[in-house]
Amino acid sequence: MYKILTLNKISENGLKNFPDTYTYSAEETQPDAILVRSASMHDMEFAENTKAIARAGAGVNNIPLDRCSEKGIVVFNTPGANANAVKELVLCAMLMSSRKIVSALDWVKTLKGNGAEVSKMVEKGKSAFAGPEIKGKKLGVIGLGAIGVLVANAADALGMEVYGYDPFLSVDAAWSLSRTIHHAASLDEIFTNCDYITLHVPLTPDTKEVICKKNIAMMKDNVRILNFARGDLVNNADILEALNESKVAAYATDFASDELIGAPGVIILPHLGASTPESEDNCAVMAVSEVRDFLENGNIVHSVNLPDVSVPRTGRSRITIIHKNVPNVISKITTTVANENINIDNMVNKSRGEYAYTMLDTDADVSEEAIAAITQLEETVKVRVI
Repeated sequence: MYKILTLNKISENGLKNFPDTYTYSAEETQPDAILVRSASMHDMEFAENTKAIARAGAGVNNIPLDRCSEKGIVVFNTPGANANAVKELVLCAMLMSSRKIVSALDWVKTLKGNGAEVSKMVEKGKSAFAGPEIKGKKLGVIGLGAIGVLVANAADALGMEVYGYDPFLSVDAAWSLSRTIHHAASLDEIFTNCDYITLHVPLTPDTKEVICKKNIAMMKDNVRILNFARGDLVNNADILEALNESKVAAYATDFASDELIGAPGVIILPHLGASTPESEDNCAVMAVSEVRDFLENGNIVHSVNLPDVSVPRTGRSRITIIHKNVPNVISKITTTVANENINIDNMVNKSRGEYAYTMLDTDADVSEEAIAAITQLEETVKVRVI
């Protein structure tokens, strides 16, 4: 029986995919795995038997990745599960930033109580809310992951000229992109050419404040910037200065901050990117699938702290080992296994940074003594037999 701790309200459409050999609740104290959405886990103490954490979403800033790696806890996310929801919101924000829809809505509310004069007042005042069409304009998409590709293709279908930049473009993403999208060779190409710029990259030391005074200076006058990825990708002080100087026409973001709220030209939404029932269902279904495959088969798919390793089982028992990524460790593992009279039918090993993952399939039963022998290797972090 596997025990699952749910830290947030997880969609029942995902949870129902757990079979009867699983139990799940928000009160579980000794979980084999944890499902989480937004709850912070940085101060959380993990049970010794906790093997996995699955984030029903893409970002994992609420999870202490380094500590999980040290304890041999595999952390999963659900990339792409909320991509369509975010794509639709980005398109909505792009239209709102062009046509001054938000300020127009607010203005119309002020006309309440004027009776038959409302129609005349609307016709007289509507010119203040004129804005450009997006068709024929140039859109720069920075980051061509699951969301960026969808945004690029949708904008292309709406008649925009789309430039995409991603130095780490995957083969799958490249196949998914419309052939009419321009491959930008640098960020500068995006900054100097595009009327609209949308961000779809993770927050790293290299991407932090990629929208800053220096880069804004390269942009076209009246550029419109969209940030539905991470708040710190944009320097708020610099974007406000650019808005005040009319260098930037509008800034739309899903990340509220005190200095941005109420600023002219800023459209702020309360982190609604994945807030659709379809997205929550998709994320939960994927998270449950990842946890089950790991607990039942040892396979790792969509991990953010350990290498992805997924192969069909070929023996009676599968030994999984999370260990340090150092020289000679594979030799030590195989020698230890051989000394315990275990024949290896199939073996796979992959590494990621400081850690690696090895799976051994065997037709033999694996004794407690064998598990102890592997566990005692100084490079071993966690051993399981499935």
